[in-house]
Amino acid sequence: MEASDGHSYVVKFHNNPQHRRILVNEWIASTFLHYLGIAAPEVAMVQITESFLAGDPNIHIQLGRERRAVTPGWHFGSRFPGDPARTVVYDFLPDTLLGTVENLADFRAVLAFDKWMGNADSRQAIFFRARVLEPLASEPQRLGFVAQMVDNGYVFEGPHWRLGESAIQGLYFRPLVYRTVRGLAEFEPWLGRIRNFPEEVVDQAVKRIPPAWLEGDEDELERLLERLMRRRARVPDLIEQCCSGPSNPFPDWRP
Repeated sequence: MEASDGHSYVVKFHNNPQHRRILVNEWIASTFLHYLGIAAPEVAMVQITESFLAGDPNIHIQLGRERRAVTPGWHFGSRFPGDPARTVVYDFLPDTLLGTVENLADFRAVLAFDKWMGNADSRQAIFFRARVLEPLASEPQRLGFVAQMVDNGYVFEGPHWRLGESAIQGLYFRPLVYRTVRGLAEFEPWLGRIRNFPEEVVDQAVKRIPPAWLEGDEDELERLLERLMRRRARVPDLIEQCCSGPSNPFPDWRP
C-alpha cells in the first residue's frame, strides 16, 4: 500500500488471522533490529480509515472461501525497498549469487537476535540490488545484492508469547550464510549489544504500541519483556545448542 509519506508498505492488518499480537511482535522486533544495527526494513504504523476502505472494496483478508473485511485503525507497515514498479525483490538467490550478498554477516547477527527473541519461525529474508560503497569511498559506487531481514511476527513464538529454546529455531534454511562460523567470535559485536541492551529502548517501543493491538495484554507483555531481558546472558548458549540439532549449521565449530 502507498502511504501518505510517499513510500509503499507491506501491511499486516490488525485483524489478521494469526492474531493481533503478531503486530506487537513485529513492532518490537523491528525496533530492536534497528538498535542492534541489523539490516531490516523501515517500519511504520499505517492508519486505514473507513472512507479509504469504502473507496476500495478489493482490500480484504481471504481465508479459504471466506472473505473477511479489514477493520479501520492502525496497522503494521514494513517499507518496500524502493518503487514497487521498478524494484525487483527476491526471496531466494542461487548459491552463486547468495555468496556475493554484501551484508551476509547480517545472517549471523540476526541468528543471535532470533535466539534471544525466541523466534519460532525459520529466518525470513529478502534480497534486492542497491548501490553499495566501495572500500574507502564516500558515495555508493556500484550495484550489489543486499539482504533485509523480514517477517518477525513469530518472535516470542507468535501469539503464544513464550521464549522457546529449540536448536533449529531462527535458522536460515541456506547453510551457506553460516560458512565462516567457527565459534562465538563470529557473532560479535551483536552478542555484546544484546548483552547490554538498554531497557529504555524496550520502554520506548512499548509506549508507541497502539492500545488496540494490546487489548488488555499490557501486564502479560510486561512480564514477557522482563523474561526477555533476563535471557540476554543466555544467548551464547542458545547459539551453541544449534550444533546439537538434527542438522548442524556450523560443521566447523571449534569449542
